[in-house]
Amino acid sequence: MANEAAGPSFEPGDLQLGYINGEWRAARSGKTFDVKDPATGEVLGSVASMGREDTADAVSAAEAAFKHWRDTTPKHRGALLYKWYELMMGRKDELARLMTLENGKPIKEAVGEITYAANYIEWFAEEARRAYGHVIPAPQADRRIVVLKHPVGVCGIITPWNFPSAMITRKVAAALAAGCTVVCKPPELTPYSALALAKLAEQAGIPRGVINMVPCGHDQTPRVGEELCTSQKVRKISFTGSTAVGKLLMQQAASTVKKISLELGGNAPFIVFEDADLDNAVASAVACKFRGGGQTCVCANRFFVHKAVFEPFAQRLTEAVNQLKMGHGLDEGVSVGPMINQQGVDKVIRLRQDAISKGAKVLCGGSSRQPPTLDDPRLAKGTFVEPSVLDCRDLSAPADLQQEEIFGPLAALFAFEDEQDVIQQANNVPVGLAGYFFTRDVTRVWRVAERLEYGMVAVNTGILSTVEAPFGGIKESGIGREGSSYGMEDYQELKYVCMGDMGDMT
Repeated sequence: MANEAAGPSFEPGDLQLGYINGEWRAARSGKTFDVKDPATGEVLGSVASMGREDTADAVSAAEAAFKHWRDTTPKHRGALLYKWYELMMGRKDELARLMTLENGKPIKEAVGEITYAANYIEWFAEEARRAYGHVIPAPQADRRIVVLKHPVGVCGIITPWNFPSAMITRKVAAALAAGCTVVCKPPELTPYSALALAKLAEQAGIPRGVINMVPCGHDQTPRVGEELCTSQKVRKISFTGSTAVGKLLMQQAASTVKKISLELGGNAPFIVFEDADLDNAVASAVACKFRGGGQTCVCANRFFVHKAVFEPFAQRLTEAVNQLKMGHGLDEGVSVGPMINQQGVDKVIRLRQDAISKGAKVLCGGSSRQPPTLDDPRLAKGTFVEPSVLDCRDLSAPADLQQEEIFGPLAALFAFEDEQDVIQQANNVPVGLAGYFFTRDVTRVWRVAERLEYGMVAVNTGILSTVEAPFGGIKESGIGREGSSYGMEDYQELKYVCMGDMGDMT
């Protein structure tokens, strides 16, 4: 371990244990699971694989801690959160390196995520003092009506691997600011980032039991999730991940009528109208589609380009994608890292081949070699997919990628002519997380933004996530909002207090 002045070590060998009630401990079963570098296939280390009993221990610790944490002042909670933020920013380069090793994203993106993640802690450190209630004018002169906000209680937090730090802080910081305590199940593919954040929370002085981390391998994940969802002591579940898993957790949580927040899958349209600034649209498309190797829930999934500008847009996008450099995220100049695992690789290949079999033309990338040839021999066992662009104007039948979330570095281009028709195509999916469109017509901005059935809509930009704005979807993309001034509401309950016999002032 590093000395106390420098803070805790973030080497994988020093992040092997779970964190329950302020103690770092192994799983009761003694089981562990391996964590790999997806760029090389190398095992980085092993982590305690906690199960149902460990999770129950963590829930009990969080329940005990809640009795004290809820009574601390919002100012005090905010001060501890701000200390956590400062510690995180002070170690952002180390945290980013750790993230790149386990997740694969390029180091520049990882540094950006650490800053983004820390900003959620800073935001909710400030929001803790703004959990205002209301006084409502009563219908009788001798009554007073007051609405108070109380913390929900113990919260089960289940996070994904694609943003291993930001998805922790976006949920945990809001919960703690509201006065809740948490039990977190970090993803088995990227547990180190979550455990490192717990180390910093401990260093910041957040009391024992307020934050608990129960890492687990794939075989224990269903058991841990079920324990969190069915425990009477847990009053809220917050989950980010696939729609299928979200539905399962929602069913399990119904047994105890828990409060629930779900941020699930997407199928984002990216619409380029004939009057769009094409340079901006292309640059935004690259950022939106290929950030994180295309493995984000708000990635563009279907590109709809007006036929009047289809050819120049496709040509410029192809040229830009050809400039992307694949490799290990720690290497200089790399802009696209590996997929997280072979399952992700196989899905992208399947969707690509299905589209080609139905008439799609390959404009660039998508080498038939899997993995594609890379200069560095270290990467021979990495889970890489070459970034590619498909022209899907002449499909003989609908392609699977029109309905399925690609979750990889594959851009599929479709042509359209009519505004109403493209809105209908964009909305013709069961999910509704994020949508993007590009136009210089201000009247069209309002029309399209209002008619797209998505929880978040970006106009003339490919990046929409920020701590100040509410993040979340509609339809099968989820329930609730995270971040922004709305972000604490899902961790609070409203209490109505009716005061009678207060005296008639008339």
